[in-house]
Amino acid sequence: MKITAAKVIVCSPGRNFVTLKIETDAGLTGLGDGTLNGRELAVASYLQDHVVPCLIGRDAHQLEDIWHYLYRGAYWRRGPVTMSAIAAVDTALWDLKAKAAGMPLYQLLGGASRSRVMVYGHANGRDIEETVDEVLRHAELGYQAIRAQSGVPGLEKVYGVGRGHSFYEPADGSLPSEHDWDTGKYLRHVPRLFEAVRAKLGWEHHLLHDVHHRLTPIEAARLGRELEPYRLFWIEDPTPAENQDAFRLIRQHTTTPLAVGEVFNSIWDCKGLIEQQLIDYIRTTVVHAGGITHLRRIADLAALYQVRTGCHGATDLSPVCMGAALHFDLWVPNFGIQEHMPHTPETDAVFPHAYRFERGFMHPGEAPGHGVEIDEALAAKYPYQRAYLPVNRLQSDGTLWHW
Repeated sequence: MKITAAKVIVCSPGRNFVTLKIETDAGLTGLGDGTLNGRELAVASYLQDHVVPCLIGRDAHQLEDIWHYLYRGAYWRRGPVTMSAIAAVDTALWDLKAKAAGMPLYQLLGGASRSRVMVYGHANGRDIEETVDEVLRHAELGYQAIRAQSGVPGLEKVYGVGRGHSFYEPADGSLPSEHDWDTGKYLRHVPRLFEAVRAKLGWEHHLLHDVHHRLTPIEAARLGRELEPYRLFWIEDPTPAENQDAFRLIRQHTTTPLAVGEVFNSIWDCKGLIEQQLIDYIRTTVVHAGGITHLRRIADLAALYQVRTGCHGATDLSPVCMGAALHFDLWVPNFGIQEHMPHTPETDAVFPHAYRFERGFMHPGEAPGHGVEIDEALAAKYPYQRAYLPVNRLQSDGTLWHW
């Protein structure tokens, strides 16, 4: 099955997506997601100008060889742009291989390890009362696991709190918007949030919280300890993870489970965290970590140390990535949980898909491949719109901080 053509499709049905479509002489096509939030055109150019010419004429079945050809052959390895481009190719090739076999992707990976995939939803509000109401609403929708984020008194804007309750898109301007930040106000507020949530919700649901890299290791350790009475499923990205040893300090002071990895793009970013058992969940994604081929290697390493998967699944990943992730989730033995943010109706129309949500769980469906297609004519009606993620500055003196 030879690759005869490949093209990059950039569209913006509510937010920007980069999609790679590979065509073959067998008449089959495969789709891969190459979206990198706020840097989409960098990946689109990498694919169109540097990768696509290298694919024409290659055997689409040779997944492993093509992966290493793109990784080793570029000489400049790793990085989010390179690995997102490789992921787009890899996902499209897995889609093609499964379609050629006439089976859903999870069967080709080795079959289902579970009957359905537990997902967590996003409950957020301007204050504690509104967040509690949103948590209760998500529980009524059937979610067994719910992420809670709240506005912080004295801060104008806080990550995770959107303009509405259905969709949250942080990339909000043609230039980066600037938010203020105060660690002390945040640390005083979050334990009160989860005290209120548990008081109303009880103990039958999992609760999660995203710190979004904004604390130092010792501050994260303090937060983890103060949240222990509320039995969180995890705290996510408690501190920037470029220094993997930072998690050792957090681990020494709290038993609250730790999750990290949505910004990682290779096994080398999380090797020490996993081998030293400094985290409980690895959140690397299909699109940012080199595709299913590389994500499988990360999951296999994690399984040796009882670290489970918890793939990022916000709306900055297209339905193509969500479909592939759900097939991966259904198969992977050491599955933990999958993030779920519903896409807009416009996005769902551009990317018709076989996956489905039902009462807090998802299933990728039984369509051959990963089960997601693209309506190119409809996609063309939504041209690219430049959009940046915000930045944070300390409220006290304006120092640029971690957003």
